[in-house]
Amino acid sequence: MMVGSHILLGVTGGVAAYKACELARLLVKSGHEVQVVLTKAAARFVAPLTFEALTGRPVHVDLFDEGRSGAMAHIDLARWADQVVVAPATADFLARLAAGLADDLLTTLCLATTAPILVAPAMNHCMWLHPATRENCQRLTARGVQMVGPAEGDQACGDQGPGRMSEPQEIMALLTGNGAFQGHKVMVTAGPTREPLDPVRFLSNRSSGRMGYALAEAFAREGADVTLVSGPVGLETPCGVQRVEVETAEQMYRSVMEKIAGHSLFAACAAVADYRPVQVAAHKLKRGSDILRVEFEPNTDILAAVAALDPGPWTLGFAAETDDLEANARYKLARKGVDMVAANRVGPGLGFETADNALDVFWRHGHRRLPKQPKKQLAKALVALVAEVWQPPRDRRQE
Repeated sequence: MMVGSHILLGVTGGVAAYKACELARLLVKSGHEVQVVLTKAAARFVAPLTFEALTGRPVHVDLFDEGRSGAMAHIDLARWADQVVVAPATADFLARLAAGLADDLLTTLCLATTAPILVAPAMNHCMWLHPATRENCQRLTARGVQMVGPAEGDQACGDQGPGRMSEPQEIMALLTGNGAFQGHKVMVTAGPTREPLDPVRFLSNRSSGRMGYALAEAFAREGADVTLVSGPVGLETPCGVQRVEVETAEQMYRSVMEKIAGHSLFAACAAVADYRPVQVAAHKLKRGSDILRVEFEPNTDILAAVAALDPGPWTLGFAAETDDLEANARYKLARKGVDMVAANRVGPGLGFETADNALDVFWRHGHRRLPKQPKKQLAKALVALVAEVWQPPRDRRQE
C-alpha cells in the first residue's frame, strides 16, 4: 500500500479485539488514513472511543446510524476504502461473509466494496477446525479474500491450539508488502507418495506431511503466493494456499513441471518414492506358498529436474537420513545442484510421524542447526533462514 491509503478496519466480537487497537495505531503511524467499523459485539469488547482516539475519526457501528449524515453512508465508506482489513474475524463473521449476507454494516461494506479484503481469523481452536469454518475459508479464499493466520498457542478460554489472531506486526507486513517473499510465487511439495502394487495395495512411507504443510503456511505468512503439491495426507490446507492433490510420484512430477513456470522458489519437502513397481497387477495379488518377487524401476527425480531448469527457481531440498547426515546432505546439495538442503535424522521418535523435529541446514557457503521444536515453529525458522540466504532468480542471473 502507498502511504496515505484509505484503510477500512473492521473489528468483530472476539477477545482478540484488543489487538485491533494496536493494528489501528500501527496503520496510522505508517501514514495511512484509518476508518474503523465495529460490529455491535465488538463494541462490547473495546469501546468506540478508544478507536476514535487512535484514528482521529468517528467510529461506525450501526448500518442505520441516525447520527451520521447521508442515507447511503455505507456505500460512501465502501467507495472510500483502498483496502479492507477485518481483524479479528470471528467464525460467525466468516460464515456470514461466505454466505454473502449483508445483515450489518461490516458485511454490507464487504459486499459493496471493490477494494481487496484481508481477514485475520480468531476463535476457539475447535471452531477453527470445524468443517463448516474450513469450508467457509476455502470459499472466501477462492473469491480472492486474503487470510492471515490464525496462529497456534494458548487461548483465552484456556484451551491450546490454532485460533489465535495473528499479531498486528504480521498483518502490517502483509499489508505493506514487507514480507520476505511478497510478490513471489513459491511451490512446496509435501507428504508421501503411494506406488500401487495392485488395486488394493501400495508402497509408501511414514511421512505425515506436517512439515511441508507448516512450510507452505510459513511462506504464505511472508507474503508468498504458495502452491502446495501434496501427496495423500489427513491435513487441512493452510489459509491462502492453493493445494494440488496427487498420489503417485509420477503424478507429483507432472503436476510440478506443469505449474513450476513463474515460481521464484521451489521447496521439495515431500517424501517421494524413489522406485515404483514395473508392473501393477490388474487384480488383487493372492497369498501363495512361493516367494513373491516384485521388480522396480526408478521414478523421476523431481528436485533434480526442477534444479536443472534454465531459468529455474531457487531450490530447497530435504534429506531424511538414518546415518552420515552431513555427508549425505552435502552430497545431495552438490549432485542435484540445489541451493539449500535441510536434513534431519529419522528413526524411532525422530522425523516422521512426530510433532517436533530438528534440522541441519546446508548451503554452498554455510551451515546452521535449527534445534528441536514444534514443526510450525521450525518451519518459520527455516523460512527466515531461507530469506537470509536466497537470491531471486533474476538477481542470480545477474551474478
